[in-house]
Amino acid sequence: MEQKVLKVKHFTNVILHRANRTIRKDWQKWFIFFVAIFWVWQRDFSIHIQFYSKENAATHLESKSKESLETTKQITKGKTKPNYQQYIKDFAAIAQTEMRKFRIPASITLAQGLLESNGGKSPLASKSNNHFGIKCFSKRCAKGHCTNFSDDSHKDFFIRYKSAWESYRAHSLFLQKDRYKHLLKLAPSDYKAWAYGLKKAGYATDPKYPEKLIRLIKTYKLDQFDQP
Repeated sequence: MEQKVLKVKHFTNVILHRANRTIRKDWQKWFIFFVAIFWVWQRDFSIHIQFYSKENAATHLESKSKESLETTKQITKGKTKPNYQQYIKDFAAIAQTEMRKFRIPASITLAQGLLESNGGKSPLASKSNNHFGIKCFSKRCAKGHCTNFSDDSHKDFFIRYKSAWESYRAHSLFLQKDRYKHLLKLAPSDYKAWAYGLKKAGYATDPKYPEKLIRLIKTYKLDQFDQP
């Protein structure tokens, strides 16, 4: 009788041992299966996100390039933009005031404002009142003094102004720096010499910057504001 009981126990233990091994193997198989599924899902999701980001970036750059190209074409062809006309009406008097005080041609100031701010519609102008793309190089500026914007494919910090007038005055003071002082000896009516002089002194990196300023001045007849 005892032998039969022992045989039954042994048989039961063998069955349980085999069952545990089977369950363990199945659990390992399922675990590996789910890990593989998760890895494939994560990889596909990552590729999708990267593709989506690249697609968005490409779309943004394409849109920005088209906008810039269209603006350049309009200036080249002599076409006028409604917001440019309004911009001139809003800031011509300020540009003339700055000319009388600092000897900077009003035509140059207005042309730079139009070009740099896209007639006051650029994010930098509309959000920070910065109409001339003046950057902040201070490492200890107060909170809210500057803001981060893209410029020439990378980001820079630009000064934030309380009003557009402050931006115009900052522009006038900026051109009092030593590298621009020789331009103050030019006649206020000589906007062409000013345009090329600004580029030569390093105001802008665009090789066509002088030509763009001159086209704007001619298209919108900005030289009429250079009269004292």
